[in-house]
Amino acid sequence: MRFAVVQFGGSNCDRDVHHVLESVCGVDTDLVWYKERLGDRYDAVVIPGGFSYGDYLRAGAIAARTPIMADIIGHAGAGGLVLGICNGAQIGAESGLVEGTFTMNRAPKFICEWVYLRVETADSPFTSAYRKGEVIRIPIAHKEGRFVTSPENLERLERDGRIAFRFCDEQGSVTEESNPNGSLGNITGILGKGQNVLMMMPHPERASENVLGSLDGKRLFDSMIAYIARGE
Repeated sequence: MRFAVVQFGGSNCDRDVHHVLESVCGVDTDLVWYKERLGDRYDAVVIPGGFSYGDYLRAGAIAARTPIMADIIGHAGAGGLVLGICNGAQIGAESGLVEGTFTMNRAPKFICEWVYLRVETADSPFTSAYRKGEVIRIPIAHKEGRFVTSPENLERLERDGRIAFRFCDEQGSVTEESNPNGSLGNITGILGKGQNVLMMMPHPERASENVLGSLDGKRLFDSMIAYIARGE
């Protein structure tokens, strides 16, 4: 089993994700520079957070047009797992890996804080270690994290069970007050059509060790590892 963590100019969470996967979860993991080819030796690809290309034009727009993204899209098309975190989710959305986009927060400012998330489905390669309806605690750090999509896409996401996480309060209630960035329906994690792609704004790697204050994020990586180990 081998994971790839893709690095772009401006990535700043790549080594954090690499540390969690390799040193905490015990998975062989490579840092792959965006000018390299991905090849077919990886079971899962992670697009980490940061500020690829300084977020010029809009967050994720330039990175989404680099050649390695064609490799990542092909990997996803072949059933491989792809996880996009924060800027990685913006890149993935720009690349068409999911339906919808992540744009400027309701208040146009950077938000960095711990939030509560409600797990909307446990039937995906990324969420099997959670319970549906469970409330978890993971931090966010973004300025362009507000999820938006068309009414038609939202209906499909709801119908197909492809909403992974919603912002909520500590009791699990999805409220306006618990929505830090104005995301449509409090949505902050969405799955691709085959459910082998997840784009999310919160940072699970920052909630994967006790010293960080939460282990809730580690279970997302554990879910991916268990899925690959089962050979599904």
